This record gives sequence, C-alpha cells and structure tokens, in this order.
Amino acid sequence: MNNQTRWLSVPRPQPAAPLRLFCFPYAGSGASGYHAWAKTLAAAHLEVCAIQLPGRENRLSEPACEHLDILLPPLLDALEPHLDRPFGFFGHSMGTLLAFEAARALRDRGWPTPRRLFLSAGRPPHLARTDTPLHGLPNDAFLAAIVARYQGIPAAVLEHRELLDLILPTLRADITLLETYRYRPAAPLAAGFSVFGGRSDPRVDDESLRRWRDLTEGPFHCETFDGGHFYLNNVRPALTDAIARCLADEAGSGASPGRTPGRQLPRS
Repeated sequence: MNNQTRWLSVPRPQPAAPLRLFCFPYAGSGASGYHAWAKTLAAAHLEVCAIQLPGRENRLSEPACEHLDILLPPLLDALEPHLDRPFGFFGHSMGTLLAFEAARALRDRGWPTPRRLFLSAGRPPHLARTDTPLHGLPNDAFLAAIVARYQGIPAAVLEHRELLDLILPTLRADITLLETYRYRPAAPLAAGFSVFGGRSDPRVDDESLRRWRDLTEGPFHCETFDGGHFYLNNVRPALTDAIARCLADEAGSGASPGRTPGRQLPRS
C-alpha cells in the first residue's frame, strides 16, 4: 500500500528495510515515475521514497515552484523525520540538481546526509550554461523547444491539447527553476557519487558527466548506457541493481558494488 504524504510517496513501505532511496523527479514529472522501482528495490531490502513536488499529480492544485531557494526549506522539513536510517539520493536530469542541493542543505543544517548520490543525465551545476533560455517563450514555441532539446514528452501527450495545457505550467516552472539557478561555491560533499548517462544524450556528454567529480571528496564512479537523455527507461533493471549494490556497500553490509552492462568512464 502506498504511503502518500504531500512531499513523499512510498509505493511499497518497508518498515524493516535498513536503507532508503529518495528519488527526485525530472522536469514536469511526479513521484509516480519511480513507483515501478519500488518492487525491484524492495527485494534488495531498500525502501523507495519518491519526492512529490508541488504542481503535479496529487499536488496539482498547488502552484509549482520556480525557485530552488523557496522549494528546498519545506522539502527538507518533510524529509527530516525519514532520515533515521542510512539513505541515498537519486535524481534524473533536473533531479540531479535537486538531489545535489538538498544534500548540501542537509549538511548546512547539521542533519544526516546521504551515503551516496546517484546522478543521472544531469549537467553538473558548477558548469556554465551555454544553451538559450526557454522559460520565457510563448507556449507553442516553449513546447516545441522542450521537445527538440529533451525529447521527453510522450507523443500521446503532445497530441492531446488538454493534457498539454494541464502540464504546461508545471513544466515551465521547472524549466524556470533550472534556468534561473545560480551555483554557489562550497566545500565538496563527503558522499560518494555514482553518475550515469546515455551515450547518445545530446544534452550531457561524457566530459560533463565526469565533471561531477569536482563536487565530491568521496568515491566516484561514472557509467554510460545505450540511449539518449531518457536512457534509464530502457535499462531500469541494470540501473536499479547498480544502485542497490552500491548503497548496500556504503551501509557496510558487506555487499560489493555491482557491475552493470554499461561502459565505465575513466577516472580523471
């Protein structure tokens, strides 16, 4: 049974699980995108807690947040009761920024911090943005640019104007958050980073993925898979297996990090 709160969705509660994985959404998406992960990772004694941001799914009536500095404080307050066991953060695309900044904010508060960050198809936040901002474009131009840049909106949604009108404010707010974000230099995180990407991703290349290493003092692992920006939809078993094994190792269970069918990038 799903344990649902405003900020967290736990599709398969695991009261005895020694580990938690908090999953941060990509732009325009909600917590339900990670529900399929819960069954797979429950077998590895890992509880999936999917982050539910305002403006989507059960929070559709709330305005989506356009600024990270406003979003983070209530999100951290909602997470605090669930930081009572070892945990990791996973984020895809926009979710990498949310996971990274949430980890830094937890450290600043003196609260428990993630054992490891799993960062998927996200450009490191300290790298300068070189693309043209989209958030101020008119609706049709905005949607066309999003499809061309990210290729993440299903065709069935694009053909359904009512659905588009429903998700457009949230998608625009998320893109606004990304494009108005400004990185603030700080000490590297102690947590290790596992970074993943698609070999055909036009947004985040191998060199960019490797630059996440600049932001951690912990172990670093970088791996790519066949596919584009949303490669993870086709390699979920391999990806979740890698995450479960790595988190178990970080928690000191004795399990060794798994190797998946991806291509490991050289450490630099």
